[in-house]
Amino acid sequence: MRVVHSRSNHGTDRIHVGRRVVSALGAVALTATLLAGCGDDQEPPAGADGTTSSPSASASEESSPTPEPSASTPSEEPEPSGSPSESAGEGTDDSGAGADDGSADGADEGKGDDGKSDEGKSDGKGSSQDEADGDKGDDKGSKDDEPKKPDYIEYGEVSDRVGKLQQRLRDLGYFVTSVDDAYGGETQQAVFALQKAGGLYRDGVVGDATLAAADKGVVPRPQTSSGKVLEIDIDRQLVLAVENGKVVKVINASSGNGETYEAKGATYTAYTPRGSFAVYREENRMYASRLELGDMWRPKFFTGGIAVHGSASVPAFPASHGCVRVSNSAMDWIWDSWGAPSGTPVVVY
Repeated sequence: MRVVHSRSNHGTDRIHVGRRVVSALGAVALTATLLAGCGDDQEPPAGADGTTSSPSASASEESSPTPEPSASTPSEEPEPSGSPSESAGEGTDDSGAGADDGSADGADEGKGDDGKSDEGKSDGKGSSQDEADGDKGDDKGSKDDEPKKPDYIEYGEVSDRVGKLQQRLRDLGYFVTSVDDAYGGETQQAVFALQKAGGLYRDGVVGDATLAAADKGVVPRPQTSSGKVLEIDIDRQLVLAVENGKVVKVINASSGNGETYEAKGATYTAYTPRGSFAVYREENRMYASRLELGDMWRPKFFTGGIAVHGSASVPAFPASHGCVRVSNSAMDWIWDSWGAPSGTPVVVY
């Protein structure tokens, strides 16, 4: 009897449940009909028809994962095929993945951007330091590639310091016609003259000793005290233009080298005599030596065939056959600016 009563009760329960389901469905149908009548032109919002979309369908339509239902919103019924535990698991997994993407990855990316994470600090410092070291290396390499300016000044240099040297030499009276910052032949002649006046090695290279001589204002002292005199210093290989005991110009010169030579069947000695003389003849042209020893530019003869004349080659040492060589531009200055006409005293010592 108990078994039969149990079965009877179970059947009765099923009938009651069925009636409740039918009543619920009727209410839903009535509600749907009323909603459709309120807005025919509007598309019903998603979920208003009472259907439940699966998480996968929602994810395909929207770029962001479907948010979990809030506590105040009734959750949708799960699909008949899925159990509540499986649905909850999938929802938890999706929301968990969303939380990981939004918090963990987002936090890492934020740290990477502002450089607060250990990796960010390492990369930031490393890249900045590497770039700084690279820049330093490039700067150092470029500096190493540039030729270093020597401590001395020599022929061929073009610089401000050459211009300063030229101006200083000119102020002291050494023969320099222009200050152009270029160490050329004229500047070299003046440097030769300065080195000779200071008793320095005559190489035309301006080192500490030569610069010191220029700074001190080293200028040779004249031997005469009155009148306009052309003095020739054989020992120091210099020509001085002197006016009343004052040196007006200091000119590099090259006199006889003391060697013997052959000319037209005769033997001569390359000797420049010392003594007091005067200009007795002058040739305002390129004059050819009668002994076929070469050409002389605008010579001024002061004894025999010995003259002061211009030449394209005026070394820092004795090199002539007995005449006194000066540069062509210096000879032009003697002729055109200073004068030294016939009768001008010439003192050789």
